[in-house]
Amino acid sequence: MRDREGELCLQRPDPLLVAKRFNDEKSALVCALFGYGNARKIVEFLSSLPLHLLHAPGTDCEPLLRHSYYRFQKSRDIIALFRALERIESVEDLFWEAYGRNGSVLEGIQHVINAIHDRARIQSRGFTFLVGKAADKPGKSSTFKRWNMYLRWMVRKDCLDMGLWSGVSRKDLLIPLDTHTFNVSRRLGLLRRKSYDQKAVVELTKRLREFDPDDPVKYDFALYRMGQEAIV
Repeated sequence: MRDREGELCLQRPDPLLVAKRFNDEKSALVCALFGYGNARKIVEFLSSLPLHLLHAPGTDCEPLLRHSYYRFQKSRDIIALFRALERIESVEDLFWEAYGRNGSVLEGIQHVINAIHDRARIQSRGFTFLVGKAADKPGKSSTFKRWNMYLRWMVRKDCLDMGLWSGVSRKDLLIPLDTHTFNVSRRLGLLRRKSYDQKAVVELTKRLREFDPDDPVKYDFALYRMGQEAIV
């Protein structure tokens, strides 16, 4: 079996590689939200960001970000995200305000998305794509892939995931479904649903709970790699 620590390297890029350099919840959230597109370009972009500014209250991030852009996000979108996160004391506490009611990670995600929009004070397509739609209702069409990936990083603790949060249960996590994981799971017979949506996320997570009811999302990285590298 391949050493899982070797999965994170410049030769096999992943946004988690940059997140682990800083090992904190806000830097990790930025890395997760920009985790779409070509993996190598994601890592290159994230490595160019002054993520240390997320922990420098009162420091103006605009001078260092005014020329930054990534695909659908212009510099104003990136600056708005940094400023919104600076106004949030704890992402975990914010998540818990909703998750703590009934253990729903979808409600927790939605609560944080709404809070970021409230604090960002910007309306743009790029920012909405980056953070998610404030009007989304949990359980509807969005897979919340990048948010579920972020929660995997924060809640699970092993040689890959950071385990920075202590109050969220691994059993409540949902699979971070992207096209690689979706296609591999279909080929392996783990997923029957043909539509790439939230119902597919729930179906696949339930299937993976049959293998490990306490930690179904531990299979995510392996499924993703099999799809990314066309092993299955």
